[in-house]
Amino acid sequence: MIAVRMAAVVATVFVGAGLLTGVGPAAAGPAACAAGNLLQPTADLFATDNTATITDLQDQRLSTRLDGFELAVGAIALRHIGLPVGSTLVSGVFWSDEWQQATYERSREFHLACVDSAELRRIADQVRAQFQQESVLTFQRLAPNAPGVDAFTVAVAGVDVRRFRDGLVADPVARERIGGGSVTEANTLILVVELADLELAQRFVERLGGTWDSGSVQYGDREFVSA
Repeated sequence: MIAVRMAAVVATVFVGAGLLTGVGPAAAGPAACAAGNLLQPTADLFATDNTATITDLQDQRLSTRLDGFELAVGAIALRHIGLPVGSTLVSGVFWSDEWQQATYERSREFHLACVDSAELRRIADQVRAQFQQESVLTFQRLAPNAPGVDAFTVAVAGVDVRRFRDGLVADPVARERIGGGSVTEANTLILVVELADLELAQRFVERLGGTWDSGSVQYGDREFVSA
């Protein structure tokens, strides 16, 4: 709700300045809004404030709500003329080659509107630096046939953290190519995967017992923003 209120404030500024045209991407400085809908997300950012390596799924640090972190990232986005239009609390599961086991982190998927690729990268880099992260994952939403499409996201209902973790650990190819993913509190698995690995991801999801939802697939440009 706080992020939505911040978005509403900036939306008022944008509309009042006559920056919303409704006939195509409307540029507001370095940012770009979706045509006809100022609050439609144009990008997603996956981030956390955690700097520890957590290997125990029962670790109490995985129960944090990250409310303060949500406010901080929203403020960073606003400074770069990006609109924070909500975020989703998720539990990340990743394979660590160094530890040779799954690692976990509590994080948020931030939905951003009116932000182009350059601003998205700047926002992610500031989040990375401020919260001492090795990298921050970004996803610029694009049309399926747009130049620059190299990845996709998919949402798979009915997959909890334990099932995803066990499936990832048991599949060396998925560990290498997919690497990890995020699970919402409603047990929806969110994957951000290279376009070349679409069929691999689909087979992996089916082995987990999940149902591939083609309607949830969003194409775009994936980037791990690092120093």
